[in-house]
Formats: sequence, structure tokens, C-alpha cells
Amino acid sequence: MMMIDSKPLFLTHPYATIMLVKGDFKTIIELPKYVDINEWLAFNTFEFFNHLNLFYGSITDFCTPQSCPTMSAGPGTEYTWTDNMTNKKIKLSAPQYIDYMTSHIESMIEDERLFPTKSGREFPADFVQIVKNIFKQLFKLFAHIYHHHFDKIISLHEEPHFNSLFAHFISFARQFDLLEKKDIQPLNELIELHTQCNH
Repeated sequence: MMMIDSKPLFLTHPYATIMLVKGDFKTIIELPKYVDINEWLAFNTFEFFNHLNLFYGSITDFCTPQSCPTMSAGPGTEYTWTDNMTNKKIKLSAPQYIDYMTSHIESMIEDERLFPTKSGREFPADFVQIVKNIFKQLFKLFAHIYHHHFDKIISLHEEPHFNSLFAHFISFARQFDLLEKKDIQPLNELIELHTQCNH
């Protein structure tokens, strides 16, 4: 009889640390000279959102209301959606949650008042908070994919790309203080592993 490893697949060797990028991300995350901090946050938020969406797009067939009746990130971590109108928390299946989330982020990114693209337009005063909220949501999607669909990521040979994107995302979030300790709990072990490998 085969012994089943109790560790999630994404924490097992070699999948946990296989990456396209070796070393740290310092050079690509730090604020370039003469670039406005808000511009840099906006550009990177947009990039992370688009790249993560591509990965999710490759596994959507496997993320169904049947396979993922809740938006979770492993045992004990379940995310609820907060309705904008009523401020009520709603339990949704993962694909529905992700659909709401991506539509919401997309509408924010396309809103000139929040993410100005025309010169002379000011970023809103609470722009950093807006970015923090987006990062929190993107992290939830990373956590859901790692906990529930990493086997599909492996079968598509995407794990070096996915791990690199995640490590880049976490490095950027740390550099600009965009995620709270409690937010990253579901992938703490993986973040530790990546941190060890890059030092």
C-alpha cells in the first residue's frame, strides 16, 4: 500500500522550490529612480493581476462549483465575499468568488479616478489602501490554486512559472508593505521555503 504524504503537493520536493528565477527579486521590485511610487504600484498591480488571471484561465475547467463549493485555501481557511450594496458576507463557490473578484479588480483598474493613465491626473489619496485590498484578493487566488489545483499546474508543466510569479508577488508585497501577516497565513510555509532558497 502506498503511503500518502500528509504535506500538500506544493510543499513537497521538487515542486516547492522549482522556479524560473533563482535568487531574490530585489532588482526588479525596487522603485526605479524618477518613478512615482503610485505609478510603480499601479503598474505592478496591473501586471500581477493579468499574469495570475492567465494561470487561473489555464485551470478553470477544474475549478467548478462541484469540485470547489467554497472559496478556500486548505483546511480551516474559507473566504466569503462581501456584497458592496448590503455589506453582507456571502458564501460562494470558488469559481463564482473568483469571477466576482476578477470583475471587481478589473473595474477598479479600468477606473481613471482610481488608476489614472492620462498625464496630469492625480492618484486618489487612499491609493495605497486600494492596492492593499487588491493584493489581499490576489493572494486568496494564489492560495486557492496552491491548495486545490496545484496538481493541475504540475500536469500543465506550469509550476516553475507559477512559483516564480508567486515569489515575485510576495517579494513586491513585502517591499511595499502590502500584505498583513494574517493574510498570508495559508501559504506561510511556502513563503518560508522560498525565502530560505533565495538567501
